[in-house]
Amino acid sequence: PKHQSYIQYSYLHTFHFPPPTTASIMSLRCFFTNPHVASKVSRNGIAMLGKAALFPAAASSIAPQQLQPTIISINHQIRYKSMTKTKQRQRAKMIDREKRVAQGLPAKPKPPKYLPKDSPVINAMTRHERDDESKRFDFAAAEGMKTKMTTQSESEENMRFQFDGLVMSDRVRRVFDLTNGSQREVVTSQKRRGMELFQLREGDTGSSAVQVVALTTRIQQLQTHMAKHHKDNSTKRGLDAVYVRRRKVLDYMERKDFESYRKVVKSLGLVR
Repeated sequence: PKHQSYIQYSYLHTFHFPPPTTASIMSLRCFFTNPHVASKVSRNGIAMLGKAALFPAAASSIAPQQLQPTIISINHQIRYKSMTKTKQRQRAKMIDREKRVAQGLPAKPKPPKYLPKDSPVINAMTRHERDDESKRFDFAAAEGMKTKMTTQSESEENMRFQFDGLVMSDRVRRVFDLTNGSQREVVTSQKRRGMELFQLREGDTGSSAVQVVALTTRIQQLQTHMAKHHKDNSTKRGLDAVYVRRRKVLDYMERKDFESYRKVVKSLGLVR
C-alpha cells in the first residue's frame, strides 16, 4: 500500500545456490572483495549473502542486526512532501532557531544596525542647539531662495512661447506679452519658473525637488478647478492620485536628502 512501510528482507535461507566449485569460489571471492562492487551490491543484500554462503568465517563477523528485516519507512517523506511552501519555510525557521539555541545564541538574530537600549548616545545635541541649527538653516535657505527669485525676475521677461530675450518692436512685444496669453500658458510659465528655482543644473527636470514643484503646481491647478466644479468625481480621483505621488517623492527625499527636503517643504509651505 502507498502509505505503509516497505519491508526488505535479507534472510540467507531465501536463496538457494548449487554447490560451489573452486573456480566459482575464486571468481566470486574476487567479485565480493572489490569495495566498489560490494558497496553497490549490498543494497539488495547479495554481498552479505555471498560472504555468509561462500565464506563461513566471514559470517561470524556479521552483526545479528544485519540479518534482521530492514524496515524503511516513508511516512515522514510523505508528510514533508505534502507540506505547503509556507509551512516548509516555517519549519526551516524553526530548525534554524533550534540550531542557534543549541549553539548558545539567541533564537532570533538581531537586526544589522541594532543598538541596545542601554547603550550611551555619543555626540548628542540638546534641544536648544537643534532648534538654533534649524533656524540658521532656514534663514540661509530663505536668503538663497530670495537671491534666486531676484535674479530670475531681473533676467527674464514674461513672454508667451518662451520668446524672452528676442529683439522685437514694442507693438510685437505687446502681442506676445504673457498678459495676453491663455490660462494654460500662464500656468505653464509659472511651473517653469518654479522648477528653475530648485534645479540642480541647467535643464534639470527630473530631480526630486523639481518633481515636487511640478506636482504642487498641478495640484493647485486642480484645486482651482474643484472649487468651481464640486461634483467632478473624476478630477477628484486624479487629484488624490497626484497627492499620493507627491507624498511618495517627499518620503524619498526625507530618507535620501533631508536638507533638500526641508528646503522644499519650507519654500512651498507644505504641511508634513
